[in-house]
Amino acid sequence: MSQRAFRRQVGQFAIVGFNGYAVPDDLRVLAREFDLGGVILFARNVESPTQLAELSREVQSLRRDWPLWVSIDQEGGRVARLREPFTEWPPMQALGRSRDVDLARRFAAALASELAAVGVTLDYAPVLDVHTNSRNPVIGDRALSDEPDVVAQLGVTIIETLQASGIAACGKHFPGHGDTSQDSHYELPTLDIDPAQLRGREWTPFRSAIKAEVAVVMTGHVLVPSLDEERPASLSRRIVHDLLRGELAYGGLVATDDLGMKAITENYGIEEAVVHAVGATVDLLLLCGADMTWQSNALEAIIHAAENGALSMFELEAALGRHRLAKERYLSDLSSKRKHGRVEKLIGRTRSRMIAEEIARYV
Repeated sequence: MSQRAFRRQVGQFAIVGFNGYAVPDDLRVLAREFDLGGVILFARNVESPTQLAELSREVQSLRRDWPLWVSIDQEGGRVARLREPFTEWPPMQALGRSRDVDLARRFAAALASELAAVGVTLDYAPVLDVHTNSRNPVIGDRALSDEPDVVAQLGVTIIETLQASGIAACGKHFPGHGDTSQDSHYELPTLDIDPAQLRGREWTPFRSAIKAEVAVVMTGHVLVPSLDEERPASLSRRIVHDLLRGELAYGGLVATDDLGMKAITENYGIEEAVVHAVGATVDLLLLCGADMTWQSNALEAIIHAAENGALSMFELEAALGRHRLAKERYLSDLSSKRKHGRVEKLIGRTRSRMIAEEIARYV
């Protein structure tokens, strides 16, 4: 690969955030420099379903060689960027209490329909953490259950239904965030747990998700001393390359959690963090803040590390191959998925609200 081509394609590693209801000029500048992997949407980007569908089309106009992921956190409960008039889903703990596979399937199908209507192609859901710590401030009712088999069964149902509907799913937060008592948005949690317990409890849902060919696995900003005493999972080659890709044989895309969270920023500069993450064989770097200089610096750091040999070109090209395969599967025919003139009719439909009410009975 030529130096110029590599520089452009390094952008595939970046999932970037931005401000506003339309693509801002600084994002256009960044996209001209790098062939970006995609964007992540927040409430700050959503005014209405019609506006969001237009924004998604505008994002795709930034493409150079490959389409962009239009991604979002739409789990249900407190982590949901799309509110009324979109269907508002109860927390996934309620779905878990139902133990109802058919209800999980109907939920995921309705969710996928609304996401597809507005051009979203990747949902950072479901949470596959096993909720075993009542003092956990960040997972809690986002988790399906405190029972690994329930999380696995319902999680796989959600994954398979989303992906059958054309929405790439993401299982999170490997190697497990359910037994922490700190919030990685504000500090780096430590998970003091024996590897045997991780393998027997935390990894049960991830094994099932991998078998179901989940498109993306997100790593957590958690320090697990029994696995890696030095680096959090999101930056750890031991955890991502050796365990997730090696022991669990996962060949899909791996994403970090937001690299702007204090678990990372209070311990690493962005340049150091992204080089560690990519060196761990992470594919998608979530750069959720709207600072394009910060995002550009992250990509320049990868280029510099490749040039000086700190990152393996063989592994970088393998990562780009994973990007290509995933985008060919989920983004190859975006135009046929657009629902011109029908967006509002596909949002907040009565049957979707009835499914939400059915789940809410278990709150």
